[in-house]
Amino acid sequence: MTTSDLAAPAAGGRILHAVTETVSPDECERSVDRIGAIAAAEDLLAALGRDVDSPHLADTPRRFADALIEMLTPREFSPTTFPNDDGYDELVLVAGIPFHSLCEHHLLPFRGVAHLGYVPGDRLIGLSKLARFVEQFTRDLQVQERLTRRIADRLLEVLDPRGVGVVLEAEHLCMSLRGVQVEGTRTVTSTLVGVVRDDERIRGEFLARCGLRGSEG
Repeated sequence: MTTSDLAAPAAGGRILHAVTETVSPDECERSVDRIGAIAAAEDLLAALGRDVDSPHLADTPRRFADALIEMLTPREFSPTTFPNDDGYDELVLVAGIPFHSLCEHHLLPFRGVAHLGYVPGDRLIGLSKLARFVEQFTRDLQVQERLTRRIADRLLEVLDPRGVGVVLEAEHLCMSLRGVQVEGTRTVTSTLVGVVRDDERIRGEFLARCGLRGSEG
């Protein structure tokens, strides 16, 4: 699924009393020893029987270390929220947000799409910020189940909505490139909270608009 389904109240051209909060999770405060990482990458290649003095591999440890550092470093952003002046009380959904992350068991990527929805309380959030939540939390070593819950928890913390739904669909290269080597499989995880979980109509709408069958979370 690659399209976005955006359901939000009309703003009427007004932006009033916007609230911004700089997101700086603990992950942003981790110290990174880049020189040590490059040396460790060189040692790993040598331990795997590769000639690290080969001109073809001479710069590989640096590239490898820098790639991992980039993929594991979340970027700060400010999730701007706005008062829900018009009392919008239906589902807001952004579907098909592409993402990639790293499996903490094999250091291999998993990638797919995320679907984020919420039923507002007193505040709304800029739709692009939902995609930024996904990007922020995918830059880590983790499992898909925990990633799903972390995104949902952050939405609850920032918005205090009536309900939240997060669904991730991903292919894991640790399954397709190694082990059973099954390509094209899709792992689906979900976290449903509040009315998105408890209200059958809203739950069914959320799952249907995510492209999932049924109404049970």
